[in-house]
Amino acid sequence: MVHVLSGRTLLRPTDPERSRVFYGEQLGLAVYREFGTGPERGTVYFLGGGFLELSGRAEAGADARAAPVRLWLQVADVAGAHEELRAKGVEIVRPPVREPWGLIEMWIADPDGVPLVLVEVPADHPLRYRPGV
Repeated sequence: MVHVLSGRTLLRPTDPERSRVFYGEQLGLAVYREFGTGPERGTVYFLGGGFLELSGRAEAGADARAAPVRLWLQVADVAGAHEELRAKGVEIVRPPVREPWGLIEMWIADPDGVPLVLVEVPADHPLRYRPGV
């Protein structure tokens, strides 16, 4: 058995600086560490219990929406995140909606089109509340 000590999601943005603005300034993720120098430096952000690393560069014109990567970010208040991100100029792909499975989800995309779902788990949802336990 492989003993995994930690993990992170790696993205190769087409424009690293534009992606640093999106993840660091617009989404407000805190920087865990940076490596290298200049515009091509790598940046690792705290991502709840994990990390998101922006490093390297993808070819311009690559369609990130076709890639199998999606980021699922749990937040305490999706409606508040909606207002905050809209005020920061983030394009809202789909505003907050309570899904049939009970979660409240909002969809956005990063500058390369990588889909992000912001999720609020309501207090009465089974992910939080388990009757009889």
